[in-house]
Amino acid sequence: MAPPVRPATDLLEVGRVDRPHGIRGEVVVSLVTNRTERLEPGAELQTADVALVVRRARPFERRWVVAFEGYEDRDAAEGLRGATLLAAPLEDPDELWVHRLIGAEVISADGRARGTVSAVQANPASDLLVTEGGALVPLTFVVRVEEGDGGPARIVVDAPAGLFELP
Repeated sequence: MAPPVRPATDLLEVGRVDRPHGIRGEVVVSLVTNRTERLEPGAELQTADVALVVRRARPFERRWVVAFEGYEDRDAAEGLRGATLLAAPLEDPDELWVHRLIGAEVISADGRARGTVSAVQANPASDLLVTEGGALVPLTFVVRVEEGDGGPARIVVDAPAGLFELP
């Protein structure tokens, strides 16, 4: 039995269904997370309107072939084509989670307020904190995250002089 569909605002995007694979209801999934436990048997995912339980998954090129409970043939799997896969946030105190960084105050190592995080931008070298003022701060400069109620209250960064000065 599939779990109930949760409000999408409580969930994180973890992947996308690219297309059906074969005739047994499997689909090809591209993950946007490095947490492959999202595809372990029994893991709960959902689309905007359908709750899903992973039956099995295996690596496939740079993606995954996934079978969900209740999807037994290609026609059923076709209904998932293009769907965004969502999941509940994981609790891991050793990780920085994007959804918890948004709204945090950025403080330089010398104690100066440098703005509030409005977004986190993917970047090959290091993801970037985007402040409301437009400054881009590589996550490699984060020294510590000071937790607040429900998320980080402050992110302390040791960034080079001039990083926060915009042209």
